[in-house]
Amino acid sequence: MNALVIGGSGGLSSVLASKALDKYKVYTLTRGERILPEGVIPLKADRNNLDAFKEVISSANVHFDVVFDCICMNKEHAKADIEILSEYTDRLIVVSTDSVFDGKCKKTPEDESGVCLKADGDTKDCDYAQNKRQMEKVFLNEMLSRSSGLKITIFRPGHIYGPGFLLGCFPEHSRQEDLVDHIISKKPIRLVGMGTYLIHPIFVDDLAETMIDCVQNDKTFNEIFCIGGPEAVENRIYYEYIADILGVDINVQEIPLTGYLDAHPEYAGHLCHRIYDLSKLRNTGVKMTSTHLYEGIRKTLNK
Repeated sequence: MNALVIGGSGGLSSVLASKALDKYKVYTLTRGERILPEGVIPLKADRNNLDAFKEVISSANVHFDVVFDCICMNKEHAKADIEILSEYTDRLIVVSTDSVFDGKCKKTPEDESGVCLKADGDTKDCDYAQNKRQMEKVFLNEMLSRSSGLKITIFRPGHIYGPGFLLGCFPEHSRQEDLVDHIISKKPIRLVGMGTYLIHPIFVDDLAETMIDCVQNDKTFNEIFCIGGPEAVENRIYYEYIADILGVDINVQEIPLTGYLDAHPEYAGHLCHRIYDLSKLRNTGVKMTSTHLYEGIRKTLNK
């Protein structure tokens, strides 16, 4: 059986490609700028170049039992997937984000029916979350019409972590390159509202395994799923786990909530609880995530 991973060299896509090798002959499509997992068959193109994307898929001359799109970032990418990939596969699994939810309207926990961003503007004027929502809309319309024959699954993870990912969550220390040194040196970890907002991190291996496990599960066809790890914690606990694994005390400094969101509207999707009801996904019978946050962070830090 054949699988295509659009991506293949990123934090999630490289893990996904490696794990998929247990079941599939795995092709990866990247720009060829980074090292790929051993054993995959590389295809090289910039997916933003529609002609090059189409040509490299066509020249592979392969029917793919599944395509995993880990870098579908906007409506143009989604339209290209539907137009081009439907000639070479009938199964597509796409990574979206929990950032598509409107932070001002979120429930705790949130489920797939939650209020999403409108994202009706031109792509060039949209940020990451709005672009992802526009991408989702293209696929959701296709799920309704089913004109291409693609069986589509969309996952909405929040904070993905694990080896290959920088640690740190919003707002002040998101994906901070020197976070470990920052904590070891006991510099302040600045957390809005003392870090009481809930997050629902997911270990990268767990996400990859769930995506692979859903390929032939018809209960996941033409559906969208929230996905997170087995536990949700306050932001501060996330940092306390890192400090404990490093064997140091943590220095938390509170950022007052009052006025902060007004000054930083770009954090609206993160200055809220980000915890998700996984019932819909669990009811499909696919493999659920199992790595607890402390253990996942330990693996990320290689401790």
